[in-house]
Amino acid sequence: VQLQASGGGMVQVGDSLRLSCVAVQIDLSISAVDWYRQAPGNERERIASITRGGTTLYPSDSFQNRFTIFKDDAKNILYLQMNNLKPEDTAVYRCGAIYRGSRYEGQGTQVTVSS
Repeated sequence: VQLQASGGGMVQVGDSLRLSCVAVQIDLSISAVDWYRQAPGNERERIASITRGGTTLYPSDSFQNRFTIFKDDAKNILYLQMNNLKPEDTAVYRCGAIYRGSRYEGQGTQVTVSS
C-alpha cells in the first residue's frame, strides 16, 4: 500500500508543473485525498484536498488561484496542477489519502522555483 508522487523539478518563475500521485492498493475513488508541502524551516502546509464526497477544498486563496487538485479515478492517480510558480513555492510536495480509516502519505517530490 503506497502513494508514489512524481513530477517535481527545477523551474523558473511563472512556469507550470503538474505533480502526479499514483496510488497502489489504495482506491482513490473512495478516499479523501490531499496535497501538502513543506519547505526547510517551515511548517507543513496543506495545499488542497478532495473529500470522499468529491468536494474540492483549498485552505488558502493563494493556492486556489494558482493550484488545482484533481484525480482520475479510472487511472487511480491524484494530480496537482501548479501554475505561475513563485520562488516561495519551493518545497517538498507530498500527497496523502485516507483510505478505509487509515492515513497514507507518499514520499515527497522536490519542486524548486528559481527567479
